[in-house]
Amino acid sequence: MKRFLLLLLPVFFDAPLLYAQEFPNKAVRLIVPWAAGGSTDSIGRILGQKLAEYTSQQWIVDNRGGATGTIGHAFASKASPDGYTLLLGTNSTFAIAPHLYKNIQYDNETAFAPISLVAVNPQILTLHTSLPVKSAKDLISLAKAQPGQIVFSSAGVGATSHMATELFMNMAKIKMTHVPYKGGGPSFQALMGGETALSFVDAITVAPHAKTGRLRALATSTLARTPLMPEIPTVHESGLPNFESVTSFGMFAPAGTSRDIVAKVNREVQRAVAANDVKEKLKAQGVDPVGSSPEALVNHQKQETAKWGKVIREQGIKFE
Repeated sequence: MKRFLLLLLPVFFDAPLLYAQEFPNKAVRLIVPWAAGGSTDSIGRILGQKLAEYTSQQWIVDNRGGATGTIGHAFASKASPDGYTLLLGTNSTFAIAPHLYKNIQYDNETAFAPISLVAVNPQILTLHTSLPVKSAKDLISLAKAQPGQIVFSSAGVGATSHMATELFMNMAKIKMTHVPYKGGGPSFQALMGGETALSFVDAITVAPHAKTGRLRALATSTLARTPLMPEIPTVHESGLPNFESVTSFGMFAPAGTSRDIVAKVNREVQRAVAANDVKEKLKAQGVDPVGSSPEALVNHQKQETAKWGKVIREQGIKFE
């Protein structure tokens, strides 16, 4: 009997490893907590297609939008921690929303097992041509001369387009008036139509209109210039040293997912993000591929949470 039990022990002890080696053996659902057609959705589909190729299993993008991504995050947090439901979240949800929403249905820091920082998306400080400024320094001077009179749009309270402008005002010591819209599309249309004077907009959206002169691209939100619009200086270069604001995209699993499965998904995600065809597709949309360890995503989340919490407190931002 003892000999029989001893023979069984290796099977029991190796079960998690064996399960990880077999994972996935059915379709994986990737929760995108935003509506179809946006940046997160696009990245999820590009990544999912490559991961399906690598794992020989289907990766299904499941859009669960609403409430700055918190509805999708709440759904993913309650999923079985078996690796078959994963989340592609953004910093507007995992770093900004906790400072704005009082009744989030999950603990943002403990509900998920971080997998990888997938990519970051720079934004362009963009002006309607009716605003008589040619640089970020000019904008700051005009805003100081006309406090509260310049109107900016965003994709909503707490969206990265909103927070980038709040950070800009905070660092420049200026005041402008915020008009939130229900999404990036309506916000951009308001800017195009002259209803608002400026906004931080994804580079892929701005680029064609800046080239035709319909909009004026002033500065990039990242510390380095974006390859999609290399002629546009950064805000950092333009008078606000160390200014940096990005939309970041991270993949998470529900808390309790085994380390072996997290490690395996991490390897495949990093492999996918490093693939030439995936990099080309992401860069064509103005998105910078990253691919990181789980620990790097944890550090990024902590830094972003602290950064935007400070801005929200100092700017007195509240979700109405």
